[in-house]
Amino acid sequence: MPELPEVETIRRGLSKRLIGQKIKSITVLEKKSFQIADEDRIWLEESVIKSVRRRAKVLMIDLDSDYTLLFHLKMTGQLIYREPNSELTDNRNFAAGHPTGDWLMDLPNKSTRVYFEFEDASKLFFNDQRKFGWIKLLPTEKVMEQKFLHELGPEIVDFTQDKIPEKISESTYKQVLSAIRRHNNAPIKAVILDQKVVAGIGNIYADEGLWGAKIHPATVVKDLTDRELRKLLREVKASMTRSIESGGSTMQTFVKADGTKGNYLDLFANVFRREGLPCPRCQTEIIKIRVAGRGTHICPKCQIKH
Repeated sequence: MPELPEVETIRRGLSKRLIGQKIKSITVLEKKSFQIADEDRIWLEESVIKSVRRRAKVLMIDLDSDYTLLFHLKMTGQLIYREPNSELTDNRNFAAGHPTGDWLMDLPNKSTRVYFEFEDASKLFFNDQRKFGWIKLLPTEKVMEQKFLHELGPEIVDFTQDKIPEKISESTYKQVLSAIRRHNNAPIKAVILDQKVVAGIGNIYADEGLWGAKIHPATVVKDLTDRELRKLLREVKASMTRSIESGGSTMQTFVKADGTKGNYLDLFANVFRREGLPCPRCQTEIIKIRVAGRGTHICPKCQIKH
């Protein structure tokens, strides 16, 4: 699933390409993916894009009609921007989200659910193999009142600045630790995956952070000290930051210079999807277990359950 750093990568990439663009038309190929009433489409066509924002894993495109498009990529969503009359690998184009070969295919294709055409003939494609993702339209002033956004916990990485701050603020530490402690009898991995506790941590960064902090993911919260929890949050932040700095799962990192497919996780992951490989720290073989119903990657030597 595209996680917070991948959605932030999309925000950054699309901000450079979409702001100032006028929407000429919208083509809907899958109604389930486009959760917008027909009568509200008047707020879309001929609207100009003012800004591209993000909260947790939700992308928000603000329009000059005072409405906002919300995109949630869920498990297999992608956003692919194409300039007219350009080669698929042209660096003016952009693609990010769930990494598949769709990024280098002619579009629309069988995974395309919705696409937007702009006045300059460029296009933005919303692809989603499993159809779990969605696009919604809301008045801009009502966006943050939506229950699923209003209930989100804080984010531990401030991506809004050009340079990501080196440290998590003390106020954020206190807010997140307080929320974690309300789940003292739950396994720590389940707690940090709870978006109401801390927003934007998904399976990749949970596994990476727990490995970095040398914490077994099934350890219950009450058995961890505040110092250990702070270390965990720092390690999650470090992994997210490395991911952003490597470009997340963008087309440029997914497709190598020689044209072959690459795995963007190679750029920052230490344990995630590396079962059978040696731990970078102690060389013990990484294993995959299940914790909180999720596939979980650990080093059995570095991460011993309390």
